Formats: sequence, C-alpha cells, structure tokens
Amino acid sequence: MEEETGNKVILHGTFMSPYSKRVELALKLKSIPYLFVQEDLHNKSQTLLQYNPVHKKVPVLVHKGKPISESLFIIEYIHETWRNGPQLLPQDPYKRSKVRFWASYIQLHLFDVVMKVVKTEGEEQEKAITEVKEKLSIVEKEGLKEIFSDTDGEPTVTNESMSLVDIVMCTLLSPYKAHEEVLGMKIVDPETLPGVYCWLNAINETDVVKDLTPPYEQVLEILRTFRQMSLSRS
Repeated sequence: MEEETGNKVILHGTFMSPYSKRVELALKLKSIPYLFVQEDLHNKSQTLLQYNPVHKKVPVLVHKGKPISESLFIIEYIHETWRNGPQLLPQDPYKRSKVRFWASYIQLHLFDVVMKVVKTEGEEQEKAITEVKEKLSIVEKEGLKEIFSDTDGEPTVTNESMSLVDIVMCTLLSPYKAHEEVLGMKIVDPETLPGVYCWLNAINETDVVKDLTPPYEQVLEILRTFRQMSLSRS
C-alpha cells in the first residue's frame, strides 16, 4: 500500500487490546511518530490478514512496508531499530535475560488467569483469583529483586527507565483498581503484595501511561461490558 512505504510506522491494533497498548507504549517511550489503524476483529481487514497470515491477530507493526507480528517481538524490534531514547531492554546481557524471563513469566502464567477472573464467576472465579495471587506472590518474592536489581528490589519506574517487563505488567494490571471495583474483590493487596502494589502505582504515575490511559469511568465501563458479554456467552 502506498501509505505504508518509506519510513512510515503504522500500527494495526484495537483500542481494547492490551497487546496493542504494549506496542503503543514502546513507540511513545521512543517518541516514534506512528499511524494507528483501528481494526475490527469481527471483520478483519484484508491488510491485516495479509500482514499476519499465521495468527490473523493484532497488533501488527509495519515499518518500511515490512510487517512484524506478536507484541513482545515488536517491542524487541523497536528496541533494536531505534537506539535513541530509553532502552527497553538492559544493555547488560544478564540483566536483559532477567527482564525477558519475567516478562515471559507474566505473559505465560498471569495473563490468561487474570482474564479468567474477569470472565467467570462462582467457583471457577475463586480458583482463578487464588492462582493470580499465588503467581503475583512469586513475582513479589523472586521477581522484583531481579527486575529491580539496581535498586535492591525497590520498584522505580520512569519514562526513561521503563523496560519490556514494566510494559507487560502495565498492560496486565495497571487498571487493577477498576478491576477490583467491577469484581468486588481485592486483587493487589498492599499488605500481602507491597512490592507489586508499589510497582503498579509507579507504572501508573509515568507520563506515558497517563497519556495512554482512558478516564477511569471509561475503563470501568469497558470492564463491565467485557465481563457481561463474557458471562452471557458461558
């Protein structure tokens, strides 16, 4: 397509997708201008299907006319292609491996089960929330000291220091207060998960996250609608 030639950066995504938001965060942290193409996941564009024929999902980043799929791979591509600005992965190989490990851990062990908490009720939801708290406890006890090794495990996040693992955590639980209000249960307890609690609040205080976060009432409405739709299908 003519619009996607040259050095233009185009992101095919959806407003609701946490995976699209990951890529937007990375682009904004790097101050990279981009065009956002809103996709209808019930009627996917031929362009999206052409660019991501394997998974047929968002997000897809197009740079110099070439598509890159899967949010974690896109973020690594952004990190390696635009060397200016904040580094999304540490230069030190050991620290970089730890950031990758915990980003992968959160993705593999927390994302689906947090979604299950939102989409279910009764015994199934109780089992899911128990698992979420168990996994977050592992992040609390083991992850924070490795992710924030330079600050003795004390979570500190700024626009200049935000990394891949901060981005993944942000798109998982940055609206945890809205989750708790909609679900009527505590997910991130500052008494049992003080480090994770501080980490999420530090993430939410960054300018880039504030800029990309809808008003609180809108977040509540999105979560309520998503939950109602999910329960009606079950």
